[in-house]
Amino acid sequence: MDGEWALDGGAGPVGVVTVHDGRFWRMLATGGSVGAGEAYVAGLWDSPDLVAVVRALAANRNVLDRMEHGSARIYGLLLKGLHRLARNSLRGSRRNIAAHYDLGNAFFQCWLDSRMQYSSALFRNVGESLEQAQLNKLERIAERLGVGADDHLLEIGTGWGGLAIHMAATRGCRVTTTTISREQHAFAVAAVREAGLEDRVTVLLRDYRELDGEFDKLVSIEMIEAVGADYLETYLGTIEARLKPGGRALIQAITIEDHRYRAALKSVDFIKRYIFPGSFIPSVSAITAAMAQATRLGLIELFDFGESYALTLNHWSRRFESAWDRIREMGFDESFRRRWLFYLAYCEGGFAERAISDVHLLLARPELRKPVPQA
Repeated sequence: MDGEWALDGGAGPVGVVTVHDGRFWRMLATGGSVGAGEAYVAGLWDSPDLVAVVRALAANRNVLDRMEHGSARIYGLLLKGLHRLARNSLRGSRRNIAAHYDLGNAFFQCWLDSRMQYSSALFRNVGESLEQAQLNKLERIAERLGVGADDHLLEIGTGWGGLAIHMAATRGCRVTTTTISREQHAFAVAAVREAGLEDRVTVLLRDYRELDGEFDKLVSIEMIEAVGADYLETYLGTIEARLKPGGRALIQAITIEDHRYRAALKSVDFIKRYIFPGSFIPSVSAITAAMAQATRLGLIELFDFGESYALTLNHWSRRFESAWDRIREMGFDESFRRRWLFYLAYCEGGFAERAISDVHLLLARPELRKPVPQA
């Protein structure tokens, strides 16, 4: 059963799989899509275009669903049990974040843009550089929130401080930003100091649930996926509680199709297992339902730019490959390289086929009377 196999995506791309070892078929049968990823990491199969393989599977959802049936269901139950152990309690959140972001700042510096933005950029056209597209995103956030010099902006999920520094430097506002990653906290504190913005930017090492005070504006970029489904209402309730009356918030969120949300909650894919333990992808309806249940926040605007995430991931993958010699010198091995290439391709294919997307949700407390800037 070794050899070359083609996966037809219908009107989409054809994915070509070269099987090197017959164990691939057993791992696929017993592990479904997670087993396929594990087999790739183990070097049991290859493809000249990993993204095309993912796109072909995503374009044929019924094939993908069948991969999770049979004995793969037993493996899936085990994975679900492991995923439940990764619940995002205060202690669990720190452990889950450390599992990914504490790979080291130097690792992420090798392939992210200069502002260290580990979230979707906003491409106005396919020819734009990653650097410009990430700046487009930051500028859109500032414009939609209407950030001004008199504002105190709260950021939930610091990353490496790029957004906080940009807002303080270009808008003159005060920024309080919080993270639970020690690696990111140390990096962001140093970056703020180097930018000469210590009087305007405060970097906290604190869980979002432990914050206090009220702020004019709030931003949270692709943090919602890390809070876990069980804490979605808590997260949104915290956003409302931290906003002053009439305050605005912008959430950038990876989302899944509404009709697939419930099924996805019950499953564990390659990313939940190996890349982001404790994570989940909400649907827009799940977010708005949780808002209605736990808050008085209103949704003012929804902006979808999932196609930009496919481009962002393509840039990341190429930059990761170009930087591999430096990354390898940090002590990462070939299985790590293959795991990350599969992860990046898995995500790019999902966004390209719109199985998942990325959105800006502009929210406001009910007291808001000021007009929102025109898009």
